[in-house]
Amino acid sequence: MRNIHRMSNKEEILIISDTNERDGMGLEVWKNDKLILEIFTDDCKKTRTITFYENEIPFEDMERYMIRYKKDLWEFENK
Repeated sequence: MRNIHRMSNKEEILIISDTNERDGMGLEVWKNDKLILEIFTDDCKKTRTITFYENEIPFEDMERYMIRYKKDLWEFENK
């Protein structure tokens, strides 16, 4: 059957912790069960990075992700 109804743009935003390869916390954005973006705070390096797994992310969505990140994860754990 070619016309299968799928839930499009199903979005999940996860708060993650990484202490194996890095030391910090981040925000992962998943759309339709595919990782599209990670914003990560490295507590040791005192850096914040964004890793894109999709070539294009709508500006409005990026603004929303940044607001969520700043609300939940902006402060470094080790001050």
